[in-house]
Amino acid sequence: MKQWRPKEFANLVQVSVRTLHHYDKIGLLKPSLRQSNNYRLYSEKDLLKLQQIIALKFLGFELTQIQELLTRNDNAPDHLAMQSRCLREKAASLMEASAILDRISQDCSNNKPIPWKKVIELIEVYKMAQQLENAWVKEIFTPNELKDYAKFETELRTNSTPEQKETFEKNWFHLVEEFKNSLCDDPNSETGIRLGKKLMDWVNNLYGKKYAHLRTKKFEKGFAEGKGLDEHGLTPEIVCWMDKAMNAYLKQRAYAILNNVGKISSSELLQSWNQLMDEICGVQGDKKSAITVIALQDEKISQEAKEWLKSVYKL
Repeated sequence: MKQWRPKEFANLVQVSVRTLHHYDKIGLLKPSLRQSNNYRLYSEKDLLKLQQIIALKFLGFELTQIQELLTRNDNAPDHLAMQSRCLREKAASLMEASAILDRISQDCSNNKPIPWKKVIELIEVYKMAQQLENAWVKEIFTPNELKDYAKFETELRTNSTPEQKETFEKNWFHLVEEFKNSLCDDPNSETGIRLGKKLMDWVNNLYGKKYAHLRTKKFEKGFAEGKGLDEHGLTPEIVCWMDKAMNAYLKQRAYAILNNVGKISSSELLQSWNQLMDEICGVQGDKKSAITVIALQDEKISQEAKEWLKSVYKL
């Protein structure tokens, strides 16, 4: 059986003697042989164990994790699977950082100064995206939507003072309280339509056309399915009533616009209709088409208005 003194062993596997002493001190790898003069030697068994340690370190494991893996094999598959996920996330982070550097380098071409404001903005968006990796919104958004949501949250945070944020939150919870106090009313009533308008005005002011698609998905795939309710002071009952009230308000607006077909110019009509669609759908063209299909089946809409919609969307 081969055996090595610490310095020889360190040279063999290309680690420092100091590293071996540290592994010995923490109990990760102790020399298994001892000479009569009390001098300790490493064996072939120690070599195999050190190679395992080096391999696990390469895979990103911490020394405490390595120690557990080498002493307990029963949960090794779980550790390996978890580390695999961790490495994928790190790889994605590095790719994102690389993309940020590419964008910065393009802006710095032709001897232009580094655009530090943009650099900081990109980094803030990146950091926000990292935070959202552990948030419930990750469950409902696609990777690209999550990036957009990170931009939205970053812009919101950057453009708001602490006082504005406090006022914003107070206004939101006051609005939620209004809905809560109206649960016994019909969401299609005047009260429902009034609150539906108030909510739509509030969220449109917050998200704008640029992020309207995120607002819609956050409500439909998040709140409506019970996600993120507590932090927003919501309950399933309030969300359901909100949805019906908003629909009642939007239907009322749609009917009012389409009732003007033949009464006002087509350009005025189109401007009002497009504004409504932008508020509902943002940049989602497919959703606008879906709403049009539903409108064509609505018995409350005149045939003249339906023909106008067909001409607008070339159906």
